[in-house]
Amino acid sequence: MAKKKTAFVCTECGGDFPKWQGQCPACGQWNTLQEFVVDSAPSRAGGAAGRSGFSGQLAEVRNLDEIVLEETPRISAGMGELDRVLGGGLVPGSAILIGGHPGAGKSTLLLQTLCRLAHAHACLYVTGEESLSQVAMRADRLKLPKDKLRLAAETDVERIIELARKEQPRLLVVDSIQVMYLAGLQSAPGSVAQVRECAAALTRFAKQTGTVLLLVGHVTKDGTLAGPKVLEHMIDCSLMLEGSSDSRFRTLRGLKNRFGAVNELGVFAMTGEGLKEVKNPSAIFLNRAEEIAPGSLVTVVWEGTRPLLVELQALVDASHFGNPRRVCVGLEANRLAMLLAVLHRHGGIQVGDQDVFANVVGGVKIGETSADLALVLSIVSSFRDRPLGRDLVVFGEIGLSGEIRPVPQGQERLYEAVKHGFRRAVIPKSNQPRNLPDGVELIAVSTLAEALEQL
Repeated sequence: MAKKKTAFVCTECGGDFPKWQGQCPACGQWNTLQEFVVDSAPSRAGGAAGRSGFSGQLAEVRNLDEIVLEETPRISAGMGELDRVLGGGLVPGSAILIGGHPGAGKSTLLLQTLCRLAHAHACLYVTGEESLSQVAMRADRLKLPKDKLRLAAETDVERIIELARKEQPRLLVVDSIQVMYLAGLQSAPGSVAQVRECAAALTRFAKQTGTVLLLVGHVTKDGTLAGPKVLEHMIDCSLMLEGSSDSRFRTLRGLKNRFGAVNELGVFAMTGEGLKEVKNPSAIFLNRAEEIAPGSLVTVVWEGTRPLLVELQALVDASHFGNPRRVCVGLEANRLAMLLAVLHRHGGIQVGDQDVFANVVGGVKIGETSADLALVLSIVSSFRDRPLGRDLVVFGEIGLSGEIRPVPQGQERLYEAVKHGFRRAVIPKSNQPRNLPDGVELIAVSTLAEALEQL
């Protein structure tokens, strides 16, 4: 009997090594190498299928100008927000991975989508974590049409591919990839080898048959997708469904998309009848109080291909400890510390002995720099106990020398704010539009000191 060959694969970068090490030599992460048995079955390695790529075709060298470009017809998911994140709809032959924390609504979203599409397209929903009766109970609770959707409870990938070849679905959902397994591998389901090989087999089937493959993925305790990093490289589109347990709103963000814009954002509301799309997200994030308190200010961030209005809140209070606290929710802590230093140096306002708290209302996470000016002005507003008004919107990036830098899509941000009733705007001077909207007071500034003087 041949001796079994083992390898150690990094769960972060996917690199494999002949022996275990505490630190991965490829990416530098600690305690990420996991052991698995290398499959040596001749049936999987031999023949054209073993040598072909995901498309099932052998390599052929051609000139770039010989490639015939064809418009790929997309399948609408039936929900505008989901189509937006996908780049316009589902592309035949694509592999899509949807991750999220337990209870975020991944299975609910996919069940809703397939039940509605089953009347026009053949759909197959494969569940490995729930029984068929549990899926049927959820569909009945959500009042979804159940007469056309095909269901199967299976965890063997080879069996799933056999069922798919028999049913010939246009859309195939596998819930979830962490519980699937291949009989030829010795490791347990959910291990690095099983997740990688199962995803590769399902993706190869989707490319060969033109089936839309939707995979459900688990996340780790730090919020990243569980399994090897190579899983994210295999698939065409990676989506993350996020939402806190105390909020009924869910955000679907595109982390990778070969057929559309990255970082596109879709907003849903969890109701008794499932996830409902929110077509105007700015309205739910701008549910402000009747009386505007000091430290409250609205800014415009750019999410994917559209502007989004969010409310920033800051609270500055005297510190009772030797080391003042700097706490921010939805913002980057290091950037807050940098902006406070710029405020002191170029704005002449010292908050070194104050506790500073910053929050983005609605659970939105801001990753761009266009909210710098709004954050600094909200801190000054709270520090001086002076509200800035309900009709004011602010956006702009702040440099280390105190200059106000322009932001991308400045005119689109301004028009979005005007559409929601804002009549005063503080923006970078380089973003000043040629045609000013009617009834809008525009304050274009080039430095932080000028912005503080104007307000």
